[in-house]
Amino acid sequence: MRAILLVLIAGLFACGTQEKDASKETTDTSTAAQPAAIVFPKLPMKMTLAGQTISLEDEDLRERLDREVLMNAYYQSATTGYFKRANRYFPMIEKILKEEGIPDDFKYLAIIESGLQQAVSPVGAQGFWQFMPNTAELYDLEMSADVDERLNIEKSTRAACQYLKSAKAQLGDWVMTTASYNRGVGGVQDDMAWQGTEHYFDTDQNSETGRYVFRLMAIKLIFENPEAYGYFPKKMELYEPFKTKAVTVSSSIPNLAEWSIEQGFNIKILRKLNPWLKTTRLTINGGKSYTILLPAKSENLKPYNSYQ
Repeated sequence: MRAILLVLIAGLFACGTQEKDASKETTDTSTAAQPAAIVFPKLPMKMTLAGQTISLEDEDLRERLDREVLMNAYYQSATTGYFKRANRYFPMIEKILKEEGIPDDFKYLAIIESGLQQAVSPVGAQGFWQFMPNTAELYDLEMSADVDERLNIEKSTRAACQYLKSAKAQLGDWVMTTASYNRGVGGVQDDMAWQGTEHYFDTDQNSETGRYVFRLMAIKLIFENPEAYGYFPKKMELYEPFKTKAVTVSSSIPNLAEWSIEQGFNIKILRKLNPWLKTTRLTINGGKSYTILLPAKSENLKPYNSYQ
């Protein structure tokens, strides 16, 4: 009897020890697996866009902006790419906006349109500023067998500035001008007309246009205070601006691959710097000329075998 009692006591002691160890293990595991909280700053009660003050006291406006902040802040792969490419392309875009008299905030329009990439939309819009063919023609962007200037960053940025100036003159407001880049001036005016409203923020829009201005506002908030949203550009491997020289060409180039090699580079590098060149040749008629960008020095964008 005494032996049985000793066995029972030993068994209870062992069970208690195992439960204690299991509890400790569970506690340690749960602590280790607990994710760190992601905390974003509280949305401001007002912010500026293109020099205009926007009140964010209205519940609807705050929630629409909050949605776009969340969508972009949590989409880390895309937003990190924005920061990397912005370091390369914003200096040129900012310079052109300033020269054209367009508010600096419109550099963010190129992000929400294309992510600062030579994007192609399902409906045929192309380039940083996503010009459709008909609109591109209105702003003298050439589209031919060999050339598509919607992919020329400088020319397409200047064309976008001309559009924005025209839209602002008709709508009288930079916020509605922003919406018109998605909806068109006529579309914005028609939507307000049948609803009896006088501003974008009071108008019921289609889903894409309804989010459009708020997406730009969200990108601006994140770019102006990146650390608060979990981004640290100074620790990123940002893409540097290309160091280039401009060469004016006024006669046809029948073989761009051969011509590139004669310049000391290759057609891959040529197209990286000049994505508007569509084919293997450049046909020039009627006294026209083109400016082609090449690496400023031989050590910029070197051929692969030069690294070996």
